Order: sequence, then structure tokens, then C-alpha cells
Amino acid sequence: MAGLRLIVGLGNPGSEHARTRHNAGFWFADALAERLGARFGMDSKLHGEIAKATIDGTAVWLLKPATYMNASGRSIGSALRYWKIEPEQMLVAHDELDLPPGVARLKFDGGHGGQNGLRDTMAQLSHGRFHRLRLGIGHPGHKDKVTPWVLGRPGRDDEISILRAIDDAMDMLPLAVRGDFNEAMKVLHTQKA
Repeated sequence: MAGLRLIVGLGNPGSEHARTRHNAGFWFADALAERLGARFGMDSKLHGEIAKATIDGTAVWLLKPATYMNASGRSIGSALRYWKIEPEQMLVAHDELDLPPGVARLKFDGGHGGQNGLRDTMAQLSHGRFHRLRLGIGHPGHKDKVTPWVLGRPGRDDEISILRAIDDAMDMLPLAVRGDFNEAMKVLHTQKA
């Protein structure tokens, strides 16, 4: 399978959203840019902030849509077309209610699980054949509490756990960039003792 050429972090723009659970994808993109010494800059034609980085000798684009979560697909579709990148060469990092904080999982294809950024991206592409990095944020326990939960800030312990999962996910990226997704999954999904 082809390696990664585009890494997208999903979130909502604006300082009021910066540390919310829903912005876990942005946390990942920001941490990755920092680790790789890349700087984000606004690109209006791609409706988002972009950065260029090198992972293991391979040039990779980083994207943070500036469209708000529900319209992420517009930015993602524009970037794929502009850089002539296939959806299969993209990794989308997003918050995941069905995983506890501190757990990160790789997945290819499948549904959107109610995640609006994925939903809009799949509507734009008319399929879901791209890689996802699911960053666990935990579930509030009842569906009526989901919106305030995802738009709220995690407690200190949860935040530390999410950031640790982001670190773990960054460690497997060289494998994913090379296209070795099975090995990347093994590395990420084997919990450290």
C-alpha cells in the first residue's frame, strides 16, 4: 500500500476551541509540526493551515482545516486535488469517543462513527478509503452529554493521557509514511507496560 503524503488534524479553529477534546486532531498536528520543526501558515485556497515536513526522508504535507469541524471535507478535498494526492495516501487524526483517553488506534476505511469531520470528508470524497488515527477522548456515559463533553476541556489526567497517546502515534509515523501500515498498527496497538 502507498505511504502517506498528507496528514490532517481535525478540529475547530479559534483559541476558544484550542484545548477541547474535539480538537485532539489539531493537538496531534501541532505536536507533529513541533517535533518535525515545521511551521503552519494559512492557505486560503485550501481553506486551512498547511505545513510541509519531512518524515524519514519523505516530504509530507500537514493540514489543519480552518472550516470548522462540520465542513472539514471542503479543505481536505481541496488539498487532495491541489497536491494530486490519493485519499489512500492520507491520514486523518481525530477525536474518538469510543476509545478511552490514552489510547490511539489506526484504522483504514469504515464509517464515520458520528464524527462530523469524518462525515463531511466522506461526503466530499463519496467514500471512506483513507487512514484514520483515532485519538481516544472517552465517553461521558450518555448520548445527551456528548456535545458538551467533546466541546469541553479534558481534566488534567485525561489531557496527559491524550498527549501520551499522541506521542505514541508520532513514533509509528515513519512506518506509515513508508506504507508499512501493518507494522505501524503493531507498534501503536501494542500497549506499553
